[in-house]
Amino acid sequence: MKRRFAFPVALLLAATLPILANPGQARAQERGPSTPRANQGHIPPPPPKRDNPRARPEVEHHPSGHVITTPHVNNDHWYGHASPNDKRFHVDHPFEHGHFEHVGPTFRYKFERFDPALHRLWLPGGFYFDVAAWDWPLCVDWCWDCADDFTIYEDTDHVGWYTLYNVHTGVFVHVTYMGT
Repeated sequence: MKRRFAFPVALLLAATLPILANPGQARAQERGPSTPRANQGHIPPPPPKRDNPRARPEVEHHPSGHVITTPHVNNDHWYGHASPNDKRFHVDHPFEHGHFEHVGPTFRYKFERFDPALHRLWLPGGFYFDVAAWDWPLCVDWCWDCADDFTIYEDTDHVGWYTLYNVHTGVFVHVTYMGT
């Protein structure tokens, strides 16, 4: 009797072993392409360039009196984007490692790996980005390895920078392209 069940149990174990080894990948395969949860369920257009170099980051005010200061997108409006003349974004050699060309709402990415110590993220193909040190606390708890989707935009107010948008939280951070 025990031998009759040995083969099916072994077959079941062999089939589930890859899932047990990498549960995040299994969730991604089950889920398939994910639907954005933020910004009313769609990916926003690129952030508009602001004309006023002294423009302050805009906060979102809710009718309840609640104020959201975190950089995020809601109703296609980019809130909390740093001032165009913010000195933190000065880059002596903009695009020193080249331009990353696959930007905008039509390009969605899942990161292959990330290094929290270096604040570094890798896309398929070996392309990698560094997250701005001041923005790292905003994204440190993102689910980098459970197949969340991200979109990258050229930062219209800060030459040499990109914005990395999480399509599930609606939050964005600033990143620099480091090449391949």
